[in-house]
Amino acid sequence: MNKTLILLFLASLCYISCIDLKWAARAEDELPKQTALDKTYNYPGKVIIIGAGASGLAAAKVLEQNNIDYIILEATNRYGGRLKKDTTIADFPIDIGAEWIHSAPVVLNILKGKKGYYIDEELIPYKLKSTANWDGKKYTENPTWENNAMYSFMPESKFKNSTWYDFVNKNIAQTVTHKIKYNSPVSEIDHLGDKIMIKTQHGQSYKADKVLVTVSVGVLKSGLIKFTPELDIKKKKAIKDISFHPGFKVALKFSEKFYPDAINCKVKDGEKVFYDIAFGKDTKSNILGFLCTGNVSQNYYALISEEKIIHALIKELDMMFDGKASASYASEYLLENWGKHKFTRGTWTQAMQEKGSHLEMLNQPINNKIYFAGEINDPYKQMGVPGAILSGYYSVDKLLTN
Repeated sequence: MNKTLILLFLASLCYISCIDLKWAARAEDELPKQTALDKTYNYPGKVIIIGAGASGLAAAKVLEQNNIDYIILEATNRYGGRLKKDTTIADFPIDIGAEWIHSAPVVLNILKGKKGYYIDEELIPYKLKSTANWDGKKYTENPTWENNAMYSFMPESKFKNSTWYDFVNKNIAQTVTHKIKYNSPVSEIDHLGDKIMIKTQHGQSYKADKVLVTVSVGVLKSGLIKFTPELDIKKKKAIKDISFHPGFKVALKFSEKFYPDAINCKVKDGEKVFYDIAFGKDTKSNILGFLCTGNVSQNYYALISEEKIIHALIKELDMMFDGKASASYASEYLLENWGKHKFTRGTWTQAMQEKGSHLEMLNQPINNKIYFAGEINDPYKQMGVPGAILSGYYSVDKLLTN
């Protein structure tokens, strides 16, 4: 994603006030020397994991390799959470969910328990050559030095021939999928007695000694899950105050590449960007991505149908490129509306923008019975999928040792 202006602003803040900007790829020295994958545990109780996203699957892998009794309750009919791939509209797999690494490449070894710095995965250095800004009327190209400054300040990368879904599926999920109970949305967690009682929306009941909650912040905000007794005031406030914007992701197919590597669109709240999904890939497909989060996404939601949203995007691109979008649009697209999914209710979190006290409160367990993990819960400041997986390892370690 092209975040040049934001990153340059943060860089200036760093020099002026010396604030801590060690997040994502800048936080390599924050990575743990070992994770729960490197330890052994002997826990006689029953553990229930709520949610089969990246953090839930990671925690389950630790339980599996230590022969601990557990199940995963997943609200939908698939695992992966906001990880998802498509192979239908291009000659390469597309991340229609999480896409960027958002960490130093060595994190991939840590996530799968491999030692050393040599990674197996082929990555694309996401050093953009051509970017632009768009304010709705004026299209302005950015100078090369600005693109270079962005990469130098916050190096980024992507998978070259695979996806985040492939990585998690191969290295984490395959060993635990037999323990997933699909279509089991949790409606209540009752931790009043010695055992934790869990009820689903479909009337199923489960009993556990400890529970790891890995649902999105959006689900916690929604109140879909009732806690008995209720969460304390501080945890409720932390959940309420964490930003989790609505939004969606689109992939558009064109017969020619008429656009730059990325176009950052001016918005008052959230993020809006067009970007070349095929950047650095071995491909003949021209796939332009679109990410939209925050209040601006409501303007697109108001259009009601996917077809009207796509029409609005093509029209906007035509304004930038003198009708080239309509002329080369292949009439193929993907649209993943993460903000409207009942069991997601948003796009992603950015811990660097949140209060440290809120982050600490989100990670606080309840009576050493109920623990929390997810993208926002990562204490190692990696963000995205690495942050989610590391939080799963971190939280399950606390769950098994407290």
